Amino acid sequence: MPRLDTTEPLAAPDSVRQRVQRDYERFAKSGLPTSLEQYLLDEYDLDVTAEYAGFQIKNPWGKASGQLSMTARQVEEDVAAGLGFVVLKTVIARDEQGGQSMAAWAIPEARMVAEKIVGKLGETGWTITWKGRGWWQPFEAYLQLIRDARRIANGSGTLIVPSCKYHLPSPNEPEWRVGEYDFTTAKMLEAWQPDTSPMPLEKDFSPTLAGSDRAAAQAKILEWLRVVPKLVHAAAERSGAGQVRLGMKLFNALFDDGFQLQMLDAIHGPAADRPDFFIYANRLFDPHREFEAQRGVAFGGPDLSDRNLRVLDQWRTREPSLPWSATGNITTGRMAIEYLLRGATSFQLHTFFQLPAEHYAMKSGNHTQRALHELHFHPQTGFVVWLHHLANQRGFSERPIRLLDVARGSLSER
Repeated sequence: MPRLDTTEPLAAPDSVRQRVQRDYERFAKSGLPTSLEQYLLDEYDLDVTAEYAGFQIKNPWGKASGQLSMTARQVEEDVAAGLGFVVLKTVIARDEQGGQSMAAWAIPEARMVAEKIVGKLGETGWTITWKGRGWWQPFEAYLQLIRDARRIANGSGTLIVPSCKYHLPSPNEPEWRVGEYDFTTAKMLEAWQPDTSPMPLEKDFSPTLAGSDRAAAQAKILEWLRVVPKLVHAAAERSGAGQVRLGMKLFNALFDDGFQLQMLDAIHGPAADRPDFFIYANRLFDPHREFEAQRGVAFGGPDLSDRNLRVLDQWRTREPSLPWSATGNITTGRMAIEYLLRGATSFQLHTFFQLPAEHYAMKSGNHTQRALHELHFHPQTGFVVWLHHLANQRGFSERPIRLLDVARGSLSER
């Protein structure tokens, strides 16, 4: 699929572009409407109902796992801002005795630096650099975060999603540490209760994994992708505490695009062995770049979205696909639509929620609210004007324009 073919949403009706300009300016001063989804439906004929992990959610915008979703206060701010879902910081799995095979990812480091980055094709974007990895606080504190986040989000329409890094055997390690899967999954399910609905759960394959010795062999990576879903689902069943809807958050390995397609193939094996959905795709990794005396750094920006979209264009010709959530350099509504046109039913962001304040037009509210204002209403790059551009350009007259219909192909080239 070619990328969106203009830099301006010129096919959007003039009346829509004028209203978007008006709303961009007035909401920058007054803040977003209390019920943004209803406003978009009433004012713009847009139904932004989305889907994540098989759950219907009120809008497609989510916070990706990381340093911005590791406290109850952060979750409270995101719920107040109206996010569709929040993925909690990634916990490192352990067994009943407290052993952690992936302890190298539990680094007590929280400092992050927002930096501009220029892609290989000359496009400027943003990346966040830090040394930290997963959850480093006590395991019980993570379980309490799940409970607190669920309580905070109750009745809001914001879905809470735990995230976990389970044991992944290295090329020289023949055994899987099933005890880590059993203990951690059971404890998270207990914290998720009381609820009869399945617990959405992301299995994080972090970008730093690409630079580790564990990911040096392609065959081992493909084994991870085939085995992990079976272990997590089996652990949930053995726990008796509930069901899990598992999403595999894929990483960009240090191999070519062809191997990325093999990774996608690996999670689309026999139905009984599959995850329930996937997330595509985590940041790139530069083994030579240094940050604060650490060699090897993950990065985002235009090169990340370029690679993701390139791989997805090759992948989308293969059917059927599991449902999926998009991530990777989503800093505009236009970029979200690039992923939407390739089948994503939700979008998760991290970098765009932490830019310097001067890069948001809205001067009130928290960073999440300011980011949502830009994502929806920016007159040149916003979600609203670009959805109308597409509908008009491709002769789609049905109203309302439904986000999920677009994801499922209703606005494909005619």
